[in-house]
Amino acid sequence: MANRGRTPKPTALKILEGNPGKRPLNENEPRPEKKAPECPSWLEPEAKKEWERMADIMEGIGILTEIDMTAFAGYCQAYARWKEAEEFLSKHGTIFKTPSGYIQQVPQVSIAQTYLKVMKDFASQFGLTPASRTRIQVNTENTDTDDPMERMLRSAGK
Repeated sequence: MANRGRTPKPTALKILEGNPGKRPLNENEPRPEKKAPECPSWLEPEAKKEWERMADIMEGIGILTEIDMTAFAGYCQAYARWKEAEEFLSKHGTIFKTPSGYIQQVPQVSIAQTYLKVMKDFASQFGLTPASRTRIQVNTENTDTDDPMERMLRSAGK
């Protein structure tokens, strides 16, 4: 069955964005622990470096949870493969001459473009692109919004 309309945005991202649509938030959405999952051993070395570079940052702002391993691994692996293709292009160029004399684009051009798109799609899901990040508002207060007593005390103090 085909999806209709836009891909739903996670409630955590809607909250960080300030719920600009002012639609009711999904109170029954699963709330996994905001903790970075373990880096998979099967990732390429460059993907592991990207995991290490981004996981703590994303966990710190609450957009990476313990159940996001597959999506985040996909982002990191796409990053590694995009970088590999770009390094090839920097070293060898984007075109070559075939044995019959035609000028042709090297396959790494389309490989780089494909992985850049995959990486951008995953990055958008996590709010990691400049455009998606402009819609996020980070709460700098160290508060536990899941605790009803904390919410009541905070609202009484305002």
